[in-house]
Amino acid sequence: MEYILIIISAVLVNNVVLVQFLGICPFLGVSGKIDTSLGMGAAVIFVMSLANLVTYLIQAFVLTPLHIEFMQTITFIFVIAFLVQVVEIILKKTAPSLYQALGIYLPLITTNCAVLGTAILAIQKDLNLVMSVVYAASIAIGFTLALTLMAGIREQLALAETPKGMKGFPLSLITAGLLSLAFMGFAGIVK
Repeated sequence: MEYILIIISAVLVNNVVLVQFLGICPFLGVSGKIDTSLGMGAAVIFVMSLANLVTYLIQAFVLTPLHIEFMQTITFIFVIAFLVQVVEIILKKTAPSLYQALGIYLPLITTNCAVLGTAILAIQKDLNLVMSVVYAASIAIGFTLALTLMAGIREQLALAETPKGMKGFPLSLITAGLLSLAFMGFAGIVK
């Protein structure tokens, strides 16, 4: 039951983009098309899950025993950067069209504060290894959900008649705000 609460809380109640406001840059930058959003979401799910696994192990077996917890942030950034490079190489070889569509936003996963924030939060919440990975995967699924919802809405809005001053980024920000309010409504489900 505890894992179900972690999943529901991470995906809906504390959605990393729409409630915690982390990872906004790729959220606004890649959410133009659904297929690009799903590709970015898959990359974030992979990086975030693996990053939490590795960072948990580093924290538990290196940083804490050596009493160098102050190195946590820089160590976690190096781990995330390495994993993003691996994803970038894999995508370049296996899915060149997705690699091109993601463009600059793929390497920006390294600086996506949602990935680093999730790794640090899992340590702060004192989650065990399995819970930490489930938490990270759930956060990443919530990120993908928000990205895909926004992409679908933006694709529909591109077909609608809108005032000239509202086209593009202004309408995207209003839509993101409305989505955020909708997700904050889930707060009564799980504490």
